[in-house]
Amino acid sequence: MEIHLRDEFIKLGQALKAAHLVENGVEAKEVIQAGKVLVNGEADTRRGRKLYDGDTVVYKGNEIRIVK
Repeated sequence: MEIHLRDEFIKLGQALKAAHLVENGVEAKEVIQAGKVLVNGEADTRRGRKLYDGDTVVYKGNEIRIVK
């Protein structure tokens, strides 16, 4: 799946919601803080992590590619 950036970046929690991998911001916060989300192959626990063109996110076997 790809998420096309409207701005310079999208935050990690917003990307999970946009990809319909979580129901809401609370769920996004929980799975991110639990270390269940990988950004560019590494666990990242910051919900506000900024994602830019070329970044990849993996959650529950689903990959999201961030593209400009």
